[in-house]
Amino acid sequence: MNQTEILNAVNALAEGKTIAYPTEAVFGVGCDPDNQQAIALLLQIKQREKSKGLILIAADYAQLQPYIDESAINEEQKQRMLASWPGPVTWVVPARAGLTDWLTGQFSTIAIRVSDHPLVQQLCRAYGKPITSTSANLSGQPACRSAADVRAQLGSQLAVIIDAPTGGRLNPSEIRDVQTGHIFRAG
Repeated sequence: MNQTEILNAVNALAEGKTIAYPTEAVFGVGCDPDNQQAIALLLQIKQREKSKGLILIAADYAQLQPYIDESAINEEQKQRMLASWPGPVTWVVPARAGLTDWLTGQFSTIAIRVSDHPLVQQLCRAYGKPITSTSANLSGQPACRSAADVRAQLGSQLAVIIDAPTGGRLNPSEIRDVQTGHIFRAG
């Protein structure tokens, strides 16, 4: 992985811009989860409704803790979640009180994942916190699996497109509810 690409991506995130990067199966589009203007730009680029909420992707659980209400998760639920990471499982967890609906959408929960993709790990460590992760595509279009696909669908609207391979999985991450175990999307 080219350190210059990571640095360019981190600088773009810090400036409130959006980037595209490979994840376990598809390319993701991300921005700073604490920058409402950046999230608004991301939703505009994707033509995605705010009500759907976004996933946060991180290098480790500690990066996600400021966004979740850990008091609403029991130890067994937390251990089940942690046992699946790093990896391609996204968990829907209770959101910390006061978290913006630009992240949560119409829900009182937030979707989170500790990725096992080396580039995502490196990117989140370099940025020092999680970034948003939603598939790199226009709403209703197929998810992009290469930087070329991203350029074709979204190219000029993104500050940085990190050109590196995905993790090779066929399906996007599984999405589960931490409290009920319900599977929203099979992996």
